[in-house]
Amino acid sequence: MTLSNRHKRRQVPLGEHAGRFKRSNCEEVAVIMVGDPVDKRAIKITRRDNTVSTISDLRRSYDALQYPLIFWQGQDEYHLNIKQCNPNTGAEGDKKVSSMNYYAHRLMVRLNQNNYILRYRQLFHQYIVDMYAKVESERLLFIRYNQAKLRSEEYIHLRDAVVGNIDGNLNPNDIGNAFILPSSYIGSPRNMQEYIQDAMTYVRHYGRPDLFITVTFFGITRCWLYSIEWQKRGLPHAHILIWLQDKIRSEEIDQIISAEIPNPSIDQKLFDIVTKHMIHGPCGAFNMTSPCMENGKCKKNFPKPYTNDTITDS
Repeated sequence: MTLSNRHKRRQVPLGEHAGRFKRSNCEEVAVIMVGDPVDKRAIKITRRDNTVSTISDLRRSYDALQYPLIFWQGQDEYHLNIKQCNPNTGAEGDKKVSSMNYYAHRLMVRLNQNNYILRYRQLFHQYIVDMYAKVESERLLFIRYNQAKLRSEEYIHLRDAVVGNIDGNLNPNDIGNAFILPSSYIGSPRNMQEYIQDAMTYVRHYGRPDLFITVTFFGITRCWLYSIEWQKRGLPHAHILIWLQDKIRSEEIDQIISAEIPNPSIDQKLFDIVTKHMIHGPCGAFNMTSPCMENGKCKKNFPKPYTNDTITDS
């Protein structure tokens, strides 16, 4: 595992959105997992007698050895044998605590209590992504060893590869093992396909959406749909589609949507933020090297003439 505060530029894979692979323009901490994500991650400890010990990330001493500044007392942290307790009686049950539940409890902000882990700045960021990688590895490991429980006995692609071996050039032993990710695993193909089917059902039943917004809701809604965009260029943001009970007419657009530059004499800080981050350009004759320039003109058709009212076409 390699920790880096920059997402390196690389060639965009076929079919992927180019914006996901652009270089980050803000200081962030990211984790790059090399190899099989379900392989156990470990650290090596060199003792005073020069003997080397390997400590798995599932050992109770891993967190203290990896982050001695945070866990300076060497206390035990997450391991596989932590039992869930009854909140009323305090008695231990049979179910075990998952790493996701443990670290969610560890990072929780509580009233009148000081969670010192949240005060370690960049080291805290590194700790978060490291533990997130542990959580994802544990979830994938559970899926690998519980395929029968997840009803993934239908290995469609594997079966098709063997049946379609007409020329006899394919050795079934070289295909490997197929592990089916359930739709509950966020980001898996079945999870994305489930969202697509939901979206198509909305459009088929309610028609085209009325609003494509990022923050506010208006009036009584019939249904809504959203997607989180995890671009590595700042904070993630949501794209939301909304179907309203009362359709929006063209003359009502300006009552809902307004784009104004704040008054610098009233709020200089907000004026600086808007003019720096929310205005396109400068491009065209003012800046021919702008990223939006293509064949001598802006791909977004800027600059555009000023208008007080929104104009809609057919």
